[in-house]
Amino acid sequence: MAAPGGALAKAPEPTPTAVPSPPAASPGLPGTPSATGTPMTPGTPDQASPTAAATGTPTGPAQSRAGAPDPVVSTRAVMVTPRPPKVVTYAYGKHPRQRLDAYWRAGTPTRAQAQGQAPRPAVLVLHGGSWLTGDKSSWKYFARRLTAQGYTVFSANYRLATQAAWPAQRDDAVSAVEFIKKNAARWNIDPNRVVAIGSSAGGLLASQLGTYGDGASRVRGVLALSPVNTPYLAYQDGAKADATPGKRYLRRAVVDLVRCVPSESDPACWKRVEDADASSHVSATDAPMLLMHATDELVPPTHSTGLAAALRGVGVPATVKVVPGTMHASELLNDPSVYPAILSWLKARTR
Repeated sequence: MAAPGGALAKAPEPTPTAVPSPPAASPGLPGTPSATGTPMTPGTPDQASPTAAATGTPTGPAQSRAGAPDPVVSTRAVMVTPRPPKVVTYAYGKHPRQRLDAYWRAGTPTRAQAQGQAPRPAVLVLHGGSWLTGDKSSWKYFARRLTAQGYTVFSANYRLATQAAWPAQRDDAVSAVEFIKKNAARWNIDPNRVVAIGSSAGGLLASQLGTYGDGASRVRGVLALSPVNTPYLAYQDGAKADATPGKRYLRRAVVDLVRCVPSESDPACWKRVEDADASSHVSATDAPMLLMHATDELVPPTHSTGLAAALRGVGVPATVKVVPGTMHASELLNDPSVYPAILSWLKARTR
């Protein structure tokens, strides 16, 4: 359903004019267009027409040895592959990483509007990768699954920590939402029903979309899987004697993100560290959240319990769901309770 997109794993001015994109980097992945904000030319396997995996028609009545028709009629099962959603890559800014893939079903937005079809809710997905790696394509199967539930899904890249220091990553997430809303009619979506979903490092960006400034006016809700909501906590955990290689890696990633060694004796650095903490922006105008973790994973539930408590303290609904195990980020989807919980929460937030 979803490839791993975990932690390991407003300057731009988007323009909506279309240009074709170069060939995809690998089979089945959308290509990277020029920074003009237009869709890539269709042609990837994601846009192929459906084909039947098996076809057949009932056989005629079989003749028994006596020559009478056999009462048993055999058939071969007919399997029909559902039509995949349309997938187009857009540029929401000038940097090569400022790209998002749009997944949507049904006819063209213009035709849908002409036929009186109600605008659909939208979901923005932000991948993980410790702010150092990762790609929007890792969530394509999850995106396809949500489109079957009536959502238009956008999976976005953003500038990595090696390319730009914090808060560039949050700026990109905000720009992606603004681009989606500005062009809502293109996909026949409701700009007032946009929800953010983030995984691990991308979970922090999703949480920031819901807390930074007037979060509730930006997104209808935030759903995060293993979000690194408190980067300083990850920095501290990575220094412990029993820290796993993954936690030590994440500690170094925090330094790369803020471009300094977190320390209260360095006011400028500490200001960036605090700004990267989602709970530092909590207010009564924030978006409701569902935050998910496993009990013994790379990013423990403590990254979200403090944020959720702060949100509830100002009257914003916030829930932390913890499942047993060591699963991280998209691996949480292997727990049978997680996807139904996600879908139920999405429907409640976007109705």
